[in-house]
Amino acid sequence: MAIVLGPNRYGKAETRLVQVTRDGDTHGLTEFTVGTALSGDLTATHLTGDNAGVLPTDTMKNTVYAFAKQHGAGQPEAFALLLARHFVGTQPQVVRARVTIEATGWERLGPHSFRRKGDFTRLCAVTVEESFTQVVSGLKDLVVLNSTASEFHGFRRDRYTTLAETTDRILATEVDARWRHLSDTTDWAESFEKAKDAMVNAFVNTYSLSLQQTLFSMGSRVLESRPEIAEIRLALPNRHHYLADLSPFDLANPGEVFIAGDRPYGLIEGTVTRDDAPPARAEWYL
Repeated sequence: MAIVLGPNRYGKAETRLVQVTRDGDTHGLTEFTVGTALSGDLTATHLTGDNAGVLPTDTMKNTVYAFAKQHGAGQPEAFALLLARHFVGTQPQVVRARVTIEATGWERLGPHSFRRKGDFTRLCAVTVEESFTQVVSGLKDLVVLNSTASEFHGFRRDRYTTLAETTDRILATEVDARWRHLSDTTDWAESFEKAKDAMVNAFVNTYSLSLQQTLFSMGSRVLESRPEIAEIRLALPNRHHYLADLSPFDLANPGEVFIAGDRPYGLIEGTVTRDDAPPARAEWYL
């Protein structure tokens, strides 16, 4: 039996970058958590410990900070492209670089005062090879809720089914969405904001008979409104709300008082894609 080295990569995880841009008395603030991963001819270091082809992960960290100074952090996708292209272009042993960024939002309170935004985290992942580039944007932790306009009935039953059918329920979820771009050039800020808005508008305006239906509506709205996006993957946990039983207290509860469930929860996942979109050549859903 032969034992061989399979696919591998290495890099620097969770490099924390904060950049202050100064325009007189008015400052801007950017906060990124950057991950870098390189793949290529790394057989020697795995099999013999020969590190001649290994760029230290400390160098990757330093490159993040140096590039922030030289180029400005800017939009996450643009900064990730700069980093990934640098590693592939300057390291002959590297055939693929993957850079991921989590962007923490800050809201301006004054010329140099800010408050952290906590409603969602913006994401991106860039993969670069010598003749291939793939850009993925996304977000996580976006909590949305409809207090009505949601039903769930007509589902399959077996001997273990106890769930009652409903024609009026709370529908709540914490959106995790990742979308793949058709090219590596676009207005990243506008594209992100418009894609986010399309998802939220679809959630608000879809009368839902299932969370799966809502997922498809959200993904479809993004593709319909954003021609630069090839496909979108959504993961939607169903944050259950249970009607509180107030009958022991002789109180009626016509859909007003609920218990917010924690776990377990339903998890609905799906990809919505253009039928003419070129297939992804690398892992794209972060």
